[in-house]
Amino acid sequence: MDKLNLLKQFVVSVEQGGFAAAANHLGLSPSTLSKGIARLEEHLSFKLFHRSTRQVSLTEAGGRYLVTARRILMELEQCEQQLQQANEEPKGRIKVNLQVSYGRLYVMPLLQSFSQQYPDIELELSFNDSYVDMLEQGIDLTIRSGSLEDRRLVARKLSPVDFLICAAPDYLTKNGCPLTAAQFKDHPWIRFRYRQTGRLMPVTMSSGGVEQHYDPGQQFIVDDGEALAELCAQGLGLTQLPHFIARNWLKDNRIVPVLPYYRPQHHGVYAIYPKREFLPAKVRVLIEFLIQQIEESGESVYRTWAEELESYSGPT
Repeated sequence: MDKLNLLKQFVVSVEQGGFAAAANHLGLSPSTLSKGIARLEEHLSFKLFHRSTRQVSLTEAGGRYLVTARRILMELEQCEQQLQQANEEPKGRIKVNLQVSYGRLYVMPLLQSFSQQYPDIELELSFNDSYVDMLEQGIDLTIRSGSLEDRRLVARKLSPVDFLICAAPDYLTKNGCPLTAAQFKDHPWIRFRYRQTGRLMPVTMSSGGVEQHYDPGQQFIVDDGEALAELCAQGLGLTQLPHFIARNWLKDNRIVPVLPYYRPQHHGVYAIYPKREFLPAKVRVLIEFLIQQIEESGESVYRTWAEELESYSGPT
């Protein structure tokens, strides 16, 4: 029994969502793959999948077995890569998970250039603002804003995150501009709600070098970052945006910064990948490409373009 090959068939069946899709992905017939999974289950003496006429799903034992199977395959791939020549050509598929807004606004516009530079690399992209277990889902690279807490992962910082309180110019002309946090309550707000926790993101500023959180109330609540900017541009109130969402709206003067930016400590945009002694060349060149492109756009590990902004000074 080719157990290693059967492990791969098992993992791909999970990732592709069924035997037919997995067989097509591996270049096998569905019956060949199904028989292979059955041989593996017979060898293990337990079922990996619940089967019905319409779909398959993991058993509890199958879910636990998946974690180990993925780790074994990843460690084997890592070992093989270590034994290859040091000047390994960057090629193959990279599974990349992107934070929705940052992925759309910052990463997507760069991918045509990346593909032209590295035609032998295939990118498989997914978009998600929620927590993603990279090891469990077999993801090679993820881009996230926030802070890294999983010690199984390595984070390479792309930039800080600068938060900007913004409003539409017409809104400020009609309603005035808040100059202090005490005046926040005098204005309607567009607030962001985290999907995973249901919590509202507080308005955050620095006061005397100390981070302060404010809950000024709200008029609108959304769970999509770009919707914050859209509603703000419509003149419906104030909102606080990360710089990467605010950028294009500020360039078009559809919104303006009300107060200077705030930069939380230990908070940034990161390229995150599983901890390995040997980082595959395909992943390494993608990370280096993103860092280079972001630096050319005026950002770095230490700064963003938000440092150069001037706060709203009234209608001109």
